[in-house]
Amino acid sequence: MFITKKHLSRRTVLRSALATVSLPLLDAMVPAATALAQTAAVTPPRLGFFYFPHGAVMSGWTPDKVGRDFELKPLLKPLEKYQSLLTIVSNTENKRAYGPVHAITPGTWLTGEAPRVSHEPFGGTTIDQIAALHLGQDTPLPSIEVATETSGAAGACDRAYGCSYAGTISFRTPTTPLPMENNPRKLFQAMFGVGDNAAERERLGQQTTSVLDLMVTEASELSRRLGTADRARLDDYLQTVREVERRVQKSVSHDLGGLVLPDAPQGIPGSFDAHLKLQLDLILLAYQGNITRIANMMFAAEVSNQTYNHIGVSDAFHPLSHHQNDPNKMARLMVIQEYHSKVFAGFVDKLAALPDGDNGSMLDNSLLLYGSNMSNSNAHDHWPLPNVLVGRAGGRLKGGQHIMTPERTPVSNLMLTILDRLGIAQDKFGDATGLISEV
Repeated sequence: MFITKKHLSRRTVLRSALATVSLPLLDAMVPAATALAQTAAVTPPRLGFFYFPHGAVMSGWTPDKVGRDFELKPLLKPLEKYQSLLTIVSNTENKRAYGPVHAITPGTWLTGEAPRVSHEPFGGTTIDQIAALHLGQDTPLPSIEVATETSGAAGACDRAYGCSYAGTISFRTPTTPLPMENNPRKLFQAMFGVGDNAAERERLGQQTTSVLDLMVTEASELSRRLGTADRARLDDYLQTVREVERRVQKSVSHDLGGLVLPDAPQGIPGSFDAHLKLQLDLILLAYQGNITRIANMMFAAEVSNQTYNHIGVSDAFHPLSHHQNDPNKMARLMVIQEYHSKVFAGFVDKLAALPDGDNGSMLDNSLLLYGSNMSNSNAHDHWPLPNVLVGRAGGRLKGGQHIMTPERTPVSNLMLTILDRLGIAQDKFGDATGLISEV
């Protein structure tokens, strides 16, 4: 126990007429929060990481032939018109995903790191967030995280690992899972500002700027009353505030290039089909307005009990994924998996139709990873994984290939290769053993 000459209540706040914002925890309270990293920005291609749960029926995914002269199987057939832009990478494995099955499967897809046995998350920083640190700082949002469901059924959490790894595919740091937004209204407002229309968003954005300006002024005055350690912690906290301020300023001054925004969505559509397509349209709108260049999406939750009556499958998704090699169940499961690919192909169609300045279409300057961290859902295998790259990232990828890697090549090799093609040098990534040179 110790006594100081001055005491600050944990309830001390920076005040304005519009809002009150809590201070970080200081010495007289508990340790302070950590600031967000600041990194120089460059202009990257558009990146997308699109995850579907419960694997794939691999006989309907993997082409028979390796190289350039291959025929697409049913689960990738919807992307046939873009075959010259596809890079199918087969025979990879994620050893880090073995364990409590669904509870750690999504969260290990893009890390290549084994999570620590703890209810407090500790795994690895995902590839999208490494890219965001290097390439995503010149847009209002470094990345967006999108979903259709907030969580799955029982089995998505684990007594030893908790629930963090099942609910997201994106970790900003090994201990910071990023929540996936399933509400289209909230996603729209996160991207373009609170308010139902342009006039409301502009007014509220100006108010937010005023609040942040006042916070920084009052914090500077408060700093003079603090000891050295607390001043350092307050400075760290203010870096986080400045990151918020940076995003607000980017949003206010951001040129949407004549993009006409619709009014904010009212909420979650009643139809799953409409919901899924609306979330993808919002990602497209974020790309088009250059709100972000990095997006993550989970098509459905891990251990999803979503039904697909709109395509003639009344079975719940997760129970059907335990098909026990029953041909009829596998056929119905493939209908769901092919539907996901058709919806994704519709998103790719829209990217291909949008011009991107002198760079051709938006698709020409995109790199999209579409896949899963599970193979045979009935066996809960994590080899061989279904993953395909779509796009050439402005000429950084060769495209038009089916690459068969050596048996059980770490999927981290693919992630490390993606970073390499983006010009982001990494000494290592997860359990990667090297680059996939053919990509």
